[in-house]
Amino acid sequence: MKPLTAAELFDLLKKELATYIDAKIDSGLTVEYAHVQDIINISFPEIIDGVAFTLTVTDEEVAIEKSKEEFNYDLTLLETHLTSFLKEKCE
Repeated sequence: MKPLTAAELFDLLKKELATYIDAKIDSGLTVEYAHVQDIINISFPEIIDGVAFTLTVTDEEVAIEKSKEEFNYDLTLLETHLTSFLKEKCE
């Protein structure tokens, strides 16, 4: 994987993730992002309250942590597409 800073990944996510997920699941979901230093939070406010995923960016990896909160929505599908997006864009 090519190394990306948290700022570079944040810009990439903002520009392309919503379109990528929409193409995969035909959803039109709104995606919101927050970025502080090496942490990026991703939210899907139309379907869940709060942060769905937290990405921690280091020189070695991008770690994805799924929210531990209980939602009425299964985040597994979104996590699968987020992981695929990161692999595709960072290779």
